[in-house]
Amino acid sequence: MSESSDHQVLDAQGAAHTTHAKLAAWVDGVAQLTKPDSVYWVDGSQEEWDRLTQELVDAGTLTRLNPELFPNSFAAFSDPADVARVEEQTFICSVNERDSGFTNNWMEPSKMKAKLTSLFDGSMRGRTMYVIPFVMGHVDADDPKFGVEITDSAYVVASMRIMARIGTDVLRKMEELDAFFVPALHSVGAPLEEGQQDVSWPCNKEKWIVHFPEERSIWSYGSGYGGNALLGKKCYALRIASVMARDEGWLAEHMLILRLTSPEGKAYHIAGAFPSATGKTNLALIQPTIKGWKAETLGDDITWIRLGREGEMRVVNPEAGLFGVAPGTGWSTNPNAMRGIAKGNSIFTNVALTDDGGVWWEGMTDDVPAHLTDWRGNDWTPESKEPAAHPNSRFCTPIDQIDMLAKEYYEPNGVELNAILFGGRRKTTIPLVTQSRDWTNGVFMGATLSSETTAAAAGQVGVVRRDPMAMLPFIGYDAGDYLAHWERISQKANPERLPKIFLVNWFRRNAEGGFAWPGFGENSRVLKWAIERIEGKAEALETPIGFTPAPGALDLEGLDLSEDELQEATRFDASEWANELKSIEEWFAKFGDSLPASLQAELEGLKERLGAK
Repeated sequence: MSESSDHQVLDAQGAAHTTHAKLAAWVDGVAQLTKPDSVYWVDGSQEEWDRLTQELVDAGTLTRLNPELFPNSFAAFSDPADVARVEEQTFICSVNERDSGFTNNWMEPSKMKAKLTSLFDGSMRGRTMYVIPFVMGHVDADDPKFGVEITDSAYVVASMRIMARIGTDVLRKMEELDAFFVPALHSVGAPLEEGQQDVSWPCNKEKWIVHFPEERSIWSYGSGYGGNALLGKKCYALRIASVMARDEGWLAEHMLILRLTSPEGKAYHIAGAFPSATGKTNLALIQPTIKGWKAETLGDDITWIRLGREGEMRVVNPEAGLFGVAPGTGWSTNPNAMRGIAKGNSIFTNVALTDDGGVWWEGMTDDVPAHLTDWRGNDWTPESKEPAAHPNSRFCTPIDQIDMLAKEYYEPNGVELNAILFGGRRKTTIPLVTQSRDWTNGVFMGATLSSETTAAAAGQVGVVRRDPMAMLPFIGYDAGDYLAHWERISQKANPERLPKIFLVNWFRRNAEGGFAWPGFGENSRVLKWAIERIEGKAEALETPIGFTPAPGALDLEGLDLSEDELQEATRFDASEWANELKSIEEWFAKFGDSLPASLQAELEGLKERLGAK
């Protein structure tokens, strides 16, 4: 490219866009490499959203929904080969292979950089290169965390406007602070030659989602979908942030944040780690069924935990939107989510279209429509063999549309954390709720958390796998070091104010194969017991695995559940734990010498209590 064409590309809007020298140099370098037709600096305005979404409608990428049903909302339909995270193509390219650990794919950084550089060379030809300044969390926090995503996808720009605080205001704050930022480079990998017709969902068969933890940088190529492309989400807020958190003394976690207020007016904050599609969003937006208790949400997916000035743990949600799995989210199961979604300003991906210009997915309503257009564009009826919406279809909705959003969500430095829940999906073995014996025992619960695989991850469905803290795909460094960091954090905290830790399992089955516990809003009864344990009020039974509710300790008023059914949900059965111990031993063996000695000691203690030594 000549100097004149360089200048034309880099100053497409006729002005220099930033005084942040490092950012300007990075944008310049990326433009030279990717060779876009133009460069556009995203300002985050409503006018910009209106223009970009109309361009996406014109391109066939978005379908505008009926404004009476879903105002200012759109549906997108991806390439059928671009529908989920691609874990096998997700890499942590630390300088030393040992630092990435056994849970991550690794390649030597310079080798990966050479591979990616060749793929990105000319990858934006024929397209606009969008520069998105964003901040995770609050721009006026004590330690705001900035990022800049460069992308050639207007769909990503529109979605990032929902999911993060973006645009000119963020850029000005970065300039004022001369702030460090995480450079996040994304391309769908579909350059256009002159005159070539574009497709509605450009992507590439070859996909790479790559993190360079020491550099704090992200390169994503080939996918336009979800967390592969919205790089503020899992890539930054978990994988890169977990490394930042290790180095700076905090935690970046795959957790919801819930605020519960008792009838006496006392508020508690609970963070919950649940693998994708195990009811996490439903819990974050729970509607309590017990009288006098009020639930408010601060977030449904990602939580940053920092130590406060008095040694307390404080939590903040670094995101500005909900990016939830649509199937299973419905008016009967999660009315709070549905009311927020119904306000509009949302982007739905891979859901079905109704004949009146709305959207539908399995579980959205009790009544199934007689006719739909499915996510692949085919006619669909209740007799159809395939689901109408893809199992990993998504809604992307501003969090401030949720009626139950707590005002504490806007606290720049977060709120004190009182309890942590770890929850998996198990048919047997794990009781409805178990309180840990202490912090280290709680870390053991998190380290051995197990759940069945879901459609949110590409690959086989229904396989039980260990998923430490629901972070298996998101730990940005060695998993043993990550668990050790949980231990280190507790040693820096005020021991009197450490959150209590609980393991929950809403999915235990009874002898007939049905769910032993009704779940959904009734889970508020379990949360009430947890809070009463914090207060020292609720009775518990001590078992080898921790403390479970004593008979009569769970508030069952108004719930049609027999004592036998409750016992089925809450029971600890030592006979089920022989296989569990073996499975945990096999899991821990994978960590090698990076497994913290404290967790090996926890396993030995559990064996002893179970009489399995």
